Amino acid sequence: MLFDLDDTLLNRDKAVEKMFLMILEKCYGATKQPTKNDMLQSFEEYDKRSYGDSDKTKVLESFFDAYPPKVRLPRRYIQDFWNENFPQCFSIDQNTIHIVNTLKMYVKVGIVTNGSTQRQKAKIMNTHLNRCFDTIIISEEVGFSKPDERIFELALHKLNVRPEEALFVGDDIVKDISGCQNANMKGIWFNPHKYKNETDIKPYAEIHSFDRLISYLT
Repeated sequence: MLFDLDDTLLNRDKAVEKMFLMILEKCYGATKQPTKNDMLQSFEEYDKRSYGDSDKTKVLESFFDAYPPKVRLPRRYIQDFWNENFPQCFSIDQNTIHIVNTLKMYVKVGIVTNGSTQRQKAKIMNTHLNRCFDTIIISEEVGFSKPDERIFELALHKLNVRPEEALFVGDDIVKDISGCQNANMKGIWFNPHKYKNETDIKPYAEIHSFDRLISYLT
């Protein structure tokens, strides 16, 4: 069983909020609640626009332009600041760890994630997910990214598993589900927010909670 990382194994939305609070403290100081809520919403929007782009300079530059800070991080320092601090904002749900470890008793497990090697490795190490998985594939490290079927095929090769024997679990209906289907795998759409599927992509199954994964062991 293979897994996506961000917004599947790890809650990226919570991490973005923690990153925002870190920037607020460092660059703005005390801020009233209504203003803070507006700033957070804007920060989340700038982050979503750059999702999948390894250069996060534009996120903070846009945010600083919209909300001039007391202390503005120099442009040349922003990327290093993001790379160093954002992975520290992630935490792992212990129930997720329990479920992965239960699955690992019966099947091989792996991670296939898009993103920069530095940041993704830091997230995985900081949350101790490296202890749970048999293989971890990061797009920047291997040279191709989801939905390219080659990244899924590489994971299957490393695990010595045939596509028809594997399941992929991810939150992105295109990159994760369509991508793994291109590699002849079955995709389980992890959809905790119960978004409507407005595509023609039909996942093998849809789950709203990780607890449901145990039922797919058979």
